[in-house]
Amino acid sequence: MPFVGTAGWLIPGSVAARFPTEGSALARYSAVFNAVEINSTFYRRHKLQTIQRWANSVPEDFRFSVKLPKQITHELRLADLEQPLLRFLSDIEPLGAKLGPLLCQLPPTLEFGGSEVNSGLRFMRKQHGGEIVIEPRHESWASDGASDLLDELTIDRVVADPIKIAGMVPADEGFRYLRLHGKPKIYYSSYSSLEIGAFSEMLSQNDWCIFDNTASDAAIENALEMVQNRETRR
Repeated sequence: MPFVGTAGWLIPGSVAARFPTEGSALARYSAVFNAVEINSTFYRRHKLQTIQRWANSVPEDFRFSVKLPKQITHELRLADLEQPLLRFLSDIEPLGAKLGPLLCQLPPTLEFGGSEVNSGLRFMRKQHGGEIVIEPRHESWASDGASDLLDELTIDRVVADPIKIAGMVPADEGFRYLRLHGKPKIYYSSYSSLEIGAFSEMLSQNDWCIFDNTASDAAIENALEMVQNRETRR
């Protein structure tokens, strides 16, 4: 089965009846979904005890994707990231085998090219052997040079909706990480059943689909519909 979930594990009242009533919000969430994207690591560090508690709250087959800190992506812009990256990887060690992809979302002004970007991504891959997905938002990342480097390092591009970069299309095969922000109003708008079905058809075993339209209840409602539809087809 693909990994389907939302950015964060807030359960709004509109869908609370679809989840167990006992346990923490994460434990209740993980009884229905098999994955979540942790965005809070972008803004701040968490105590090891907190991350260990998260890992202990979910089933063995549950996975966390974790967003890289903004210090690495937005402030340092992938340059001189050695110490912050090593600290971040140490912080998330308690997730153990429940760690899914690292999410590297880049600022819209960060262009592809230059030694800092190249060396930063190479260091990231050297230090982390698991899945890494990148969400660039500057048109220069649609170049052949960017594709060649990411292919060499086995770093996969996020399939974002709405599409951030004209000309950047999902690969015909290989690992996919869908990050659905909502449209036409980003972070708010809900997807139609037809759209959810089309996204679901893109997913193969071990692919990811994260609904990031969390400024309303749309994300968890859309994710619930996708999970239900996939279970119905099995």
